[in-house]
Amino acid sequence: MSLRATDHVLVKGRLIQIGDEIADLYSEGDRIVTSVEGKLLLIPKIETEIVERVMKQSQVAFSMLQAASEDQISRFFGLLANRLADDVIMAEVMTANENDVELARQRGRSTTRLVLTSKMRNDMIDSLGLWRDLLETSDSSTIIEHSGWTVQSSNAALGTVAFVFEGRPNVLADATGVLRGRNTCVFRIGSDAYNTAEALMRVAVRPALIEAGLPEHCVLLLPTITHASAWALFSHTKVALAVARGSGDSVALLGTIAQQHGIPVSLHGTGGAWAVVSQYDDLAGLADIIAHSLDRKVCNTLNTIVILESAVHDVLTTVMSGIRKSGVKGGVRPIIHLSHQVEQQLIRQGIQLAEVSDEIAVVVSDDSNLAKEWEWETTPEVTLVVTENIASAVELFNTHSPQFVLSVLSVKPDEEEYAWNTSNSPFFGNGMTRWVDGQYALNKPELGLSNWQLGRSLGRGGILSGDAVYTIRYRMSQIDSTVKR
Repeated sequence: MSLRATDHVLVKGRLIQIGDEIADLYSEGDRIVTSVEGKLLLIPKIETEIVERVMKQSQVAFSMLQAASEDQISRFFGLLANRLADDVIMAEVMTANENDVELARQRGRSTTRLVLTSKMRNDMIDSLGLWRDLLETSDSSTIIEHSGWTVQSSNAALGTVAFVFEGRPNVLADATGVLRGRNTCVFRIGSDAYNTAEALMRVAVRPALIEAGLPEHCVLLLPTITHASAWALFSHTKVALAVARGSGDSVALLGTIAQQHGIPVSLHGTGGAWAVVSQYDDLAGLADIIAHSLDRKVCNTLNTIVILESAVHDVLTTVMSGIRKSGVKGGVRPIIHLSHQVEQQLIRQGIQLAEVSDEIAVVVSDDSNLAKEWEWETTPEVTLVVTENIASAVELFNTHSPQFVLSVLSVKPDEEEYAWNTSNSPFFGNGMTRWVDGQYALNKPELGLSNWQLGRSLGRGGILSGDAVYTIRYRMSQIDSTVKR
């Protein structure tokens, strides 16, 4: 079979032309999927075959895992934690990580979360300890009594969970959490961290599985780093759940591919938290909340600050102080972005931003930047906006934010309640924004966070944990043989 550039395929009711790029590369056995915008993507036959082979191994392991004891599963997490804590065992991993970091630097890539630091190792060990001590999830059953018979509903394993991770070594420990619910996992990790992940699999994960008496294919790393391999994985019919960690267009693309193939997804869209600041009594506490929401750049870092007009005179200096504190540790000048309109709002209230922004860089532009997530390494960046009241603040959040984290800092309970009832935010609070983390908030390592940018989640919260990956089985027990419909 051959394709011509002028051929068309039907996608969601639209005819899309194949084009020269796809037609020139296409070979017999290749597959074509579509992106969010309807662009065609080519999956080479070899990538499909790699994913098929790995998924077959995972499916066999899934069947075998159902017969494993809870002690075996708990023992695996303990053994893996011990291996991660052993400097001799981890020496090979640390060397691989140093090489990954150096290669990433040479390519001009960010290495902030690529370095396997002692803190990252300890966090991985702690999360494995939580999984080790967690009780089996399948014991949460209910019984419905009928005359002469009963129905029992119980949680059961879902199947193989497919992960596509960014280049962060610690995500491997997160992925193993699905074993707690007797699920297996296959994951693809970004090229920046591939060698680190491969070494972790070789010296830590696989030996721990074998020593615990579990199938060694319960956890599998996809042996390829191409984007097409991720597309092939997220379109495989045997994937029970597809989890994409990261942000932006790549996550949206993976989600589209999975959903086109009928696969449930957990997607982490654009990050960046919002805070609405109103009248506040504890100004020192307010400064701390702002500073502690800007301690490092991750998805739940404070990104946009909305100050109500009635509170500007009282809280602006304090907000600036909190932003300034966030840069002290790194010896940097944090950056505040605001529009000319906001600047004029402040001037009309008799406020010159330069007078309250010592040691802060202020960038004024025509763009309000409300929908932009600031991707910073060491220098905190936030957008500042002033609005009329809590209703207009919530409207700004619902319209421009990624619908992720919202914090309302106010002494007025009615303002907080209004925002809670009307904001499209899955994570809402009245303090720092950095609490949005599964392990930190729920004492359970997370597999992924979902905002509501791509829609609300059905039947679960935005924190996906390993013990939340399950289906439900029903078991009937008949006592009276005369029962009939």
